[in-house]
This record gives sequence, structure tokens and C-alpha cells, in this order.
Amino acid sequence: MELLEKLQWRYATKKMNPAKAVPQDKVERILEAARLAPTSSGLQPFEIIVVTNDEVRQKIQPIAWNQSQITEGSHLLVFAAWDDYTAERINMMFDLTNDERGFKNEGWENYRQLLLSRYPQRDAEVNFQHAARQVYIGLGAALIAAAFEEVDSTPMEGFDPDALDEILDLRARGLRSVAILPLGYREADKDWLVNLKKVRRPRDAFITEIK
Repeated sequence: MELLEKLQWRYATKKMNPAKAVPQDKVERILEAARLAPTSSGLQPFEIIVVTNDEVRQKIQPIAWNQSQITEGSHLLVFAAWDDYTAERINMMFDLTNDERGFKNEGWENYRQLLLSRYPQRDAEVNFQHAARQVYIGLGAALIAAAFEEVDSTPMEGFDPDALDEILDLRARGLRSVAILPLGYREADKDWLVNLKKVRRPRDAFITEIK
């Protein structure tokens, strides 16, 4: 019930208080929730760039529809997906799993070979789009964690990804931006959305049960 109450409390905050920063321990828990999010084949094909530098965020704001939360929030999370699935990246994650677990499993190694025989051969754009969909699992985890921490957030796709990639030099790292998430605290007396009722489709129009 507590989690559902926090999800009722959260909304896409439109006006954040630039004088109130999110404590670092809360930010770390939000990031950890995103890190722990499930991804296809456990490949975790995205990274999060945490931007707190004022000058950098001021460069980002104009290429993101001038949304004020980018500079008024204290932290800007940039979710960036792998630009492709390569053999090196796939092997890196499988090797990490083996190292962390302390043993090799025949079925797991067979699965490694299956992915190696399929993913790197696909078109890079197909692989990027697949990786980008994994981003949204992590983004959702971060949103829920932020609500649980009573930190305001606003998920955004309204930005020029090519321009953002250039500002953060993401392409040089084999990454492409997918979504951004400002974190901060609402300035309730200046936010037109804060007191409006949360509207979602009713359960019977949203969920179908097949018994």
C-alpha cells in the first residue's frame, strides 16, 4: 500500500525548486534501482550519465524544448543505450557473470554462443532499438524508486538525441541517448499540474483477464 500511495503522490513535475537539491543518498538508491532492473538476457545494454554540472545542463536545455526541470532540478539522469551488440560486449557480460558466480555453467555457455551467433550479425540499428527498449525498464525502476524516496522526477523523450549525444560525447563511447530524467523537488506554488487529479484509465479498460 505504501508504494501505491507514493505512486499516487508522484506526477510529472513541471516546476522544480532550484534551491533544493536531492540528497546524494537518495540519488544513489534511485540509481541502484535502475542498475538492478532486469534486462533481456541480462546484458544490461545501457548506461546512466548523471549530470549535475550547471554549464552542461544549460547546454542541454535548449535542445530539450527548453524544459525548465533540466536546470531547476539538482540532477539530470541521461539513459543511453549501446549503439550495437558486439561480441566484446556480450562476452564482457557473460564473463562478468561467471566471475561473480565463481563457476561456469554449460547451459549458460551454450546460451552465450547462441547470442554470439545472432546478435552481432544483425543490423546495428536493429540492435540499438532492442537495447533502447531495455532502457525503459531501467527508467521505470528509477521512476518508481524516486517516488518511493519522495523525490520528484519528469521522464522526457522531448530532446534532440543527436545533439545530446554530441554534448556528452556519447557516440565516442558507443552510446546513444534514449531518455532523460531530471530529479528534484516540486515548487508547488508555481506548478500548474501539482493539484490536478491524476488521471488513468479505469482498471476494466486497462486490464484484460483471461481465465
